[in-house]
Amino acid sequence: MIFLLISHLIYLILLNWIDPPITLTQLDSWVSGHGLKRDYVSAQKISPGAKLAVMASEDQLFPDHNGFDWKSIEKAMNYNKKKPGRIHGASTISQQVAKNVFLWQGRSWIRKSLEIYFTFMIETLWSKKRILEMYLNVSEMGDGVFGIEAAARKNFGKSAAQLNRRESAMIASSLPNPRRFTVKPLSGFVAIRYPWVMRQMNNLEDDPDVQKLLK
Repeated sequence: MIFLLISHLIYLILLNWIDPPITLTQLDSWVSGHGLKRDYVSAQKISPGAKLAVMASEDQLFPDHNGFDWKSIEKAMNYNKKKPGRIHGASTISQQVAKNVFLWQGRSWIRKSLEIYFTFMIETLWSKKRILEMYLNVSEMGDGVFGIEAAARKNFGKSAAQLNRRESAMIASSLPNPRRFTVKPLSGFVAIRYPWVMRQMNNLEDDPDVQKLLK
């Protein structure tokens, strides 16, 4: 147990500078026949628009919270009590990184407990910039497509560094269910959502804490 504890702490610390060789979600995608397209890139090779778009779409309080958006969690719990057949989530970018890097997909109390633990650990050991960079590299952004670089190449034939605001907003809009809500061909969900994401980007952009993460 001591060996496992030390090993996972070392791995957590190392991920400040190295990218995960593979994640359980990526492995499952490959094994299940969805493929595995990815190309990790540094934060400097990701356009500011892409960073801003995922915060606008997924977690507008990301620069300010400690890994958990308690008000959104409370709202989601109340919603799920009223409509138990329709699950409403409230995961922050930090929680999604914890799940995507260290855990598996699905819903169970065991996985959720581990997600809370790993969220706390990465918020403690990593910077917000590193968490955002990891999110943009490991998140599924298409069927078997992981990370903003692979998504940019697949959908627009360009690098993540070259994405404009509209293209970034379209990719970010697919994130709730990237296998279903496609950018190319343009799904109805993305078509409706990405203009809203662009408006949120405009609202967030001048925030000093957001600006620090875009550099």
